[in-house]
Amino acid sequence: MQLTLYTDYSLRVLLYLATHPKQRVTISEISEYFGISRNHLVKVVHNLGKLDLIHTIRGKSGGLLLAVPPEHINIAETVQKIEPHMNLLECFDDMTNTCPITMQCSLKGVLFQARTGFMGVLENYTLADILPKEAPISITEIPVSNIQRRA
Repeated sequence: MQLTLYTDYSLRVLLYLATHPKQRVTISEISEYFGISRNHLVKVVHNLGKLDLIHTIRGKSGGLLLAVPPEHINIAETVQKIEPHMNLLECFDDMTNTCPITMQCSLKGVLFQARTGFMGVLENYTLADILPKEAPISITEIPVSNIQRRA
């Protein structure tokens, strides 16, 4: 299973903002930090603002801030808001499905179960759970051992 780059970038923006809780961060700063196109991030940030996950402040002293404390941002809920259908196969969408073997195929059920399990794991974590335990470090270098499961 692979999330879209859009979802990946959205989670990176949230992580970056959560590691800089007391400062306004610019899109350019995030773009430079992750090496992501500023144009892509503008779209991501706009959507995160519409989802009420971040505040966007315009003007000379503007920037981005989390709108919700990290412990209230559930990873599964966030992914579902950004990628609402998560169709792994064409046949997941009855409206656009043209697969001729849908009625005889068991793959859809197996992958549906896998998607459910994937999202079930994500439901156990908030943004706070996946933050680095020390002051801002390179998010791409967070060791898996630093991620703690919520009870």
